[in-house]
Amino acid sequence: MTAHDYLLRRCPGNPILTAAHWPHTVNAVFNPGAARLPDGTTLLLCRVEDRRGISSLWAARSANGVDNWRIDPKPWLPLDSNHHSEEAWGVEDPRIVWLEELRKYAVTYTAFSSTGPAVSLALTPDFQSCERIGVVMPPEDKDAALLPRRFNGRWLMLHRPRTGHGSDIWLAESPDLIHWGRHRLVLPARRGAWWDANKIGLGPPLIETNRGWLMLYHGVRMTAAGCLYRLGMALLDAVDPGRVLLRGDEWVLGPRESYERQGDVGDVVFPCGITLDPDGDGMNLYYGAADTSIALAMTRVSALLSWLERHPSPPERVPS
Repeated sequence: MTAHDYLLRRCPGNPILTAAHWPHTVNAVFNPGAARLPDGTTLLLCRVEDRRGISSLWAARSANGVDNWRIDPKPWLPLDSNHHSEEAWGVEDPRIVWLEELRKYAVTYTAFSSTGPAVSLALTPDFQSCERIGVVMPPEDKDAALLPRRFNGRWLMLHRPRTGHGSDIWLAESPDLIHWGRHRLVLPARRGAWWDANKIGLGPPLIETNRGWLMLYHGVRMTAAGCLYRLGMALLDAVDPGRVLLRGDEWVLGPRESYERQGDVGDVVFPCGITLDPDGDGMNLYYGAADTSIALAMTRVSALLSWLERHPSPPERVPS
């Protein structure tokens, strides 16, 4: 067993959710956002792909966040292509953040259509209702999450636009959650033989710590056999989350088990959701495995920070 296996421990019951758990026939269940509700229930907002290839977002609930999942009888975010043409090909890969100021959860997700992937936003106080805000980052953009509060009066959102030279992680600002600007590059994909040399994107929402904002991100490396999706870490400044303090030199979770290596898209681990224990340290990381099922890895925030400080790579210079 390697040091990485101790850092992120896979749940023995993996995969914890599959297409077989759904109350009707679907193709795959993966890439969930996550939240711990006020009553202690863990909610996963799962990307559920039907046999047409179209995804919608369904809520699954568990008392312990591990097993005995209860699936809601209908999708929380069904397709509404008549009023939201940007969702004509599905809604995908949600991230969930609680906004204390609004007393609502913000759900950022990918709206997919013939124009490409775009970042959309929805709000809810309880996951019983859904208020669609609509597209906030136009195509081609995805892998977005809000920070939980304003900075200097403005909301911040990490997102991943597709640019001429690749896919990197950017930061944008907004006064009202609708109009976004002042975009700046935060973390670029590396080049050459690195594990994150092709493209990168935000994993779950940022984790606030006493040392800064901990970012988990996926990196993609092209190989002769195809793409490899793996997980790495960076630490952002507490006051200015656009400033990188540390970036890990190695990946910490990669496809190894059969459910991660074999599926609709093999060799993929893709986390979108976390929940923290009441002590703020214990953490459940929920991730899509091979674009087919949902798996769980457990760790501690303090352990992730300690590892990052022992395995730093100097942050690349980025434009101001």
